[in-house]
Amino acid sequence: MESYNNESNPETLNNYLVHLKVVKQLAERTIQEYYFDIRLFLKYIHRNNIKSDAEIEDININDMSDEEIRNISVKDVYNFIFYVSYERRNNKYSRYRKLSAIRSFFKYLTKTEHITEVDPTRDIDMPAPKMSLPKFLSLDESMKLLQTLSNRDSLRDYCIITLFLNCGMRLSELISINVRDIDFSENRIRILGKGNKERMIYLNIACISALQAYIASRNENPKTVDEPALFISNQNRRISKRRVQQIVEKTIKDAETSIKKTNHNRIKLSVEMQIL
Repeated sequence: MESYNNESNPETLNNYLVHLKVVKQLAERTIQEYYFDIRLFLKYIHRNNIKSDAEIEDININDMSDEEIRNISVKDVYNFIFYVSYERRNNKYSRYRKLSAIRSFFKYLTKTEHITEVDPTRDIDMPAPKMSLPKFLSLDESMKLLQTLSNRDSLRDYCIITLFLNCGMRLSELISINVRDIDFSENRIRILGKGNKERMIYLNIACISALQAYIASRNENPKTVDEPALFISNQNRRISKRRVQQIVEKTIKDAETSIKKTNHNRIKLSVEMQIL
């Protein structure tokens, strides 16, 4: 990630990002989100301190000192939450995520680096937003999804939907699967999850059949010989997250399910489909 040891960051922020990577062993995507949120917060603080009229994205924070960070108050944090809420139109989930990132940063500053003794986020009360219960696909809807696929990539797309329905894996986990991760002798697949933690998922007959049919078709393409990814795009490289989302959305739309606003997570959660 390019933010590590970035000269445009204060040294304290760079050290924190390394801490998340090496000590906390967070995923790159999580670290990136923390970085964006904390960088925006520090730009906001620094712009106010230097009384600049520049756009916040143009504010340079590489000269921001530890003393300036130590002087951040509870009021500053509240003002920042107000700013992202009304000027940047952040929803409650984004606001909560930003506050969580700032809390983590100050916990590091007080407990690990000992740069400051005061954590301005300690007494800030922002309840976690309530998450609505997920909607599941019924067995009939799940079957209809699979019967809908009839395009030139139907074997690949059928396999993707089948794994989502039966294995409960995340989108990021699905696209990271390599061909060598599949062990047909043990009927299992190796998954690399959050924090680079590995786990094994055992495959039922539906998954095995879908994988075998897709891999046989995939192997007929000589351009995929050197591509380790299991699921490949029409450009013969690892399929993107957005493309998988499009496949899921189109498949559900074509199947005319009763769930109006569906995404890959609802399919992932539809593990009630016991037998295909």
